[in-house]
Amino acid sequence: MRFSTRYTIVILTFISTTVFYIERVGFSIAYTSAADAAGVNQSNKGIVLTTFYCGYACSQIPGGWLAQRIGGRRVLLVSFMLWSSICFLVPLEANPTTILVISRILVGVVQGFIFPSIHNVLAQWVPPQERSRSVSLTTSGMYLGAAIATLILPSLVKYKGPQHAFLAEAALGAIWSLLWFIYGTDPPRLEHPRATAAGSGDSFLPIKENEGGSFKDCYNPLEETFYMGSSKMMPYLNMFIFSNIGGVIADHLISKRVLSVTKTRKFLNTFGFIVASLALIGLPFFTTSGGAVFCSALSLGFLALGRAGFAVNHMDIAPRYAGIVMGISNTAGTLAGVIGVAFTGKLLEAAKAAHMELSNPESWTAVFLIPGLLCIVSSILFLLFSTGERIFD
Repeated sequence: MRFSTRYTIVILTFISTTVFYIERVGFSIAYTSAADAAGVNQSNKGIVLTTFYCGYACSQIPGGWLAQRIGGRRVLLVSFMLWSSICFLVPLEANPTTILVISRILVGVVQGFIFPSIHNVLAQWVPPQERSRSVSLTTSGMYLGAAIATLILPSLVKYKGPQHAFLAEAALGAIWSLLWFIYGTDPPRLEHPRATAAGSGDSFLPIKENEGGSFKDCYNPLEETFYMGSSKMMPYLNMFIFSNIGGVIADHLISKRVLSVTKTRKFLNTFGFIVASLALIGLPFFTTSGGAVFCSALSLGFLALGRAGFAVNHMDIAPRYAGIVMGISNTAGTLAGVIGVAFTGKLLEAAKAAHMELSNPESWTAVFLIPGLLCIVSSILFLLFSTGERIFD
């Protein structure tokens, strides 16, 4: 296996998550603009914006199974080709027409295959000593994609119209599909006759017996809450930076034998989550927009740092079945995110019913206190029950 090819694969998976999140955030920007211009009510807008998650939540585990059966490289290519085609062919209508709702469900379904497939691919290509920074780099594309969408797409929508943003997203997906078709490859079997393949029952890379982990986390409710409430780039860019810092630190601690895999995962996950939770709980008490943005950036940044703990564990505990384990984990995270966003709305409605102004910090205290406490609880559970040992052969 050529050394440079491995980096090509990692870079392409990083670009894939960047493009994926440009579409994911970009659709919300484009559709909201079109719906507002057409006077669509909040209920109908909510139907369209939430249908994506219905499909997305349903396809994580099947996506992991399919990647296990036929290989993550193929599933990832088909996923990008399908959602790009849907975005290109289906017009962006302001009102929630049946075809638009169905198309968003389908986009959610096929995009649900992406992360399980990526983990399947990385499990085949990436050796243990590069695992943390490779996964961190790949997943940090989510934050870069959100930042790019936030920066560029509002102007494109303003001057060219929402449909042009929709088409631009489809074009990016098509371009990535072409690059992956040309450069995306499976590891050569003949160069590793003793290794076992991760994508089809074995792994092409030797996996040390002292590596593995857990997929418990409380990450997605916090992430979705901030996506709903903030259009600032700073938190996204902070997450992009901290995610990669965490990956480099984790691989250094493991490769230099400073800490075991288990202790490294627990240390970064706990440190990241505790700092994030404290910043989250304190956020409502900042009275200036600059202070609030700084506090949210601090919280999300350290959450991203924690990805070098929990997000890499799928490959630690089950290198052969990383796609399926990731699918299970991401399904839980997606459902928690949907519940978190809905619950936030209920809390704010309760504050209004109590005649509290939304500009009053007390109205937002519960919104950030509850996920902050959940973050602390999840970090404790991770400390108690996670492991760096491989537990699935």
